[in-house]
Amino acid sequence: MVSKSCVRQLGLIAAATVAAGCFSAAALAAPPKVVTKPNSDPKCFAPWASDTKLFQYPAKKGPYRVALANGYVANTWRIQMIKTAKAYAAQPDVAAKLKEFKVVSTGEDVAAQIAAINNFIDSGFDAVVVNAQNPAAFKPVIKRANDAGVVLVAFDNILDTEEAINVNVDQKGLGKYWAEWLVKYVPNGGKVLEVRGVSGTSVDRDRHDGIQEVFKASGKKWDTVEVIGKWDDPTAQKVTADAIAVHKHFDAITAQGGDTGVVQAMIDAKHPFVPFGGETENGFRKFCGQFGSQGLKCASAGTGPAQVAVAIKTAIAALEGKVVPQSVKLPLARAEYPNMKDGTDFYAKLSDNFFVGNSFPTCGINFTAQEIMGQSEANK
Repeated sequence: MVSKSCVRQLGLIAAATVAAGCFSAAALAAPPKVVTKPNSDPKCFAPWASDTKLFQYPAKKGPYRVALANGYVANTWRIQMIKTAKAYAAQPDVAAKLKEFKVVSTGEDVAAQIAAINNFIDSGFDAVVVNAQNPAAFKPVIKRANDAGVVLVAFDNILDTEEAINVNVDQKGLGKYWAEWLVKYVPNGGKVLEVRGVSGTSVDRDRHDGIQEVFKASGKKWDTVEVIGKWDDPTAQKVTADAIAVHKHFDAITAQGGDTGVVQAMIDAKHPFVPFGGETENGFRKFCGQFGSQGLKCASAGTGPAQVAVAIKTAIAALEGKVVPQSVKLPLARAEYPNMKDGTDFYAKLSDNFFVGNSFPTCGINFTAQEIMGQSEANK
């Protein structure tokens, strides 16, 4: 249907030319089609499941305007993620496809993050990648994006929808992996400290559900003490110290992030080292390598902040009209006791506040610490 503005233009200049332009714009402003064509890059864009839908958006001519709408930023993972996004956008082959790359972080306010995405849509951006503060609150903005022909890609903290693209690891499976490790190394059950992430996010929910599902199925008695660490070292260190002060002893620990701070709290409180299922922070893995023989037997797994680069790559592919899965599954980076080796699983000379496993070779994505740390986490 031709808009009123287009009708007015038809009375002023060549009708055929304007009508063609208006119809072309209308064709681009459409949700993705579900297709049966081959996946454009099955190694990088691995479908979540055998029945995952394949999307194809109308191809747009580049270069493109792409935005990153982040929420919470006050932890190492998010800071490194933003720096990684900027480093990826600056790579020559990617930069050639981008007219503009914009980053905004809105904190824990869900409404502010939704408003930021709506602003990008209204400003004519071609794609928005989002680390969502809430998995279920974005239905109206998803519809707005699809109606406007804007490619919306959620990653890490994804959206409870099949109307936009999600890029993620199996977060519930990650929680199960940590818990299975603890069941193995604490075979009789016991008291577990579970250091959770940012409340209300899909990652925190899914990891917690995976952990508790395994504990319940183990047939052992587990007493779980939950604290909120927000995936942040100082916060996680404080809540761990408080928990140790109150409960005196834990038989095992699992933490979604801020793990370096958790171990430091154990050391400060002179708490015996116990089996620990945690994330991939370099500092945490340093501790695991140093104290594994003293009881800090670790399972370290997760996915580095470079998943934002996969999300941007997916968004650009979708804008080019390539076929991509509605839900892309990323591999986990794992390291376990007793195989924690300097130079492979952690890097003794690098900062503690660096997430290891920050590459996706199947997507041609690999970053050095120098590339990432040279960027800024500021809105820009």
